Amino acid sequence: MNNRWKNAIYSVILLITLFAVWKWRNSEIPIDPIKIEGETMATTYHITYFDSEQRNFKTDVDSLLLMVNLSINNYNPQSEVSVFNKSSIFHFKLPYFYPPLKAAREVYSYSDGAFDPSVMPLVNLWGFGQDKVIRPDSSKIDSIRSFIGFNKIHFNKDSIWKEDVRTQLDFGGIGQGYGADVITEFLKSKGIKNMLVELGGEGMAVGINLKSGKAWELGILDPNSTNDYQFFKAYVSLSDKSFTTSGNYFNYREVDGKKYSHTIDPSTGYPATRAILSASVFADDATTADVWGTAIMAMGHEKAIEILRKHPEIDVFLIYSTPEGLATFATEKISPQLKINP
Repeated sequence: MNNRWKNAIYSVILLITLFAVWKWRNSEIPIDPIKIEGETMATTYHITYFDSEQRNFKTDVDSLLLMVNLSINNYNPQSEVSVFNKSSIFHFKLPYFYPPLKAAREVYSYSDGAFDPSVMPLVNLWGFGQDKVIRPDSSKIDSIRSFIGFNKIHFNKDSIWKEDVRTQLDFGGIGQGYGADVITEFLKSKGIKNMLVELGGEGMAVGINLKSGKAWELGILDPNSTNDYQFFKAYVSLSDKSFTTSGNYFNYREVDGKKYSHTIDPSTGYPATRAILSASVFADDATTADVWGTAIMAMGHEKAIEILRKHPEIDVFLIYSTPEGLATFATEKISPQLKINP
């Protein structure tokens, strides 16, 4: 082969190499994120994701959430859970009823009943549901407790049934996390690898924020915040991890000057009166994080810390009150990802 042909081949190889390097460098340049938001489950959702094709999935997301609501939204009288609450047995028609039930059963067992989705009659009695009650009656509370208990509800992959027709299900402590998981799995199926999905405060951080080149950063509200003035007690950096923060500082009822938490303690039938003010939970999926957040607020930080020693797959950041002021607790794995304000 003469030098002329060798030079031509080398030139072609050089051009191909330069093009490959240019292509690789351009593929690494962050694109503008796509942001979509909307309303669902009596709250809002916010989604940020990166897509080289710049596709907008809002219509698909809204359609998906509509189907989830048709299955587990207690405020929709036509939803599957509402129909079940008025009957003794129900055969699933949509694929969105069984998964949260399965997750609820696991945490109901692990938390010694602190998370109990059958507390709906008590939620309504205390004025946190659709019914507005001025003052709960103690005899009524005791009467309702006789048919409260997730162990009175049975299900398999096809159907759900109950021992007492008065027993009802409330998905308020799990539905938003489950909805966030449904959205996340849909976006993953479309090839989205970097996203932040948030629905009512629960969600998933997947991949990284390509704009910053770092993990997704979220703020954790300080319990001293108000609706009008909100500020953060801590920040957490997350990648491929779910998140939720449960707190009683906004959602409460006041009767005769006394504040009642919206978290019902299934063991007493009364709103939980604990030192814990906020529970941020991090897990592999938002459904699990959401359920544990509810359970921890009901059981309190001391029992939660004890129980979570048996569940290293769950990470938490807890804020609670002491005679000296606010105190915090974080599990070992999540601590390096937290920045806590004094």
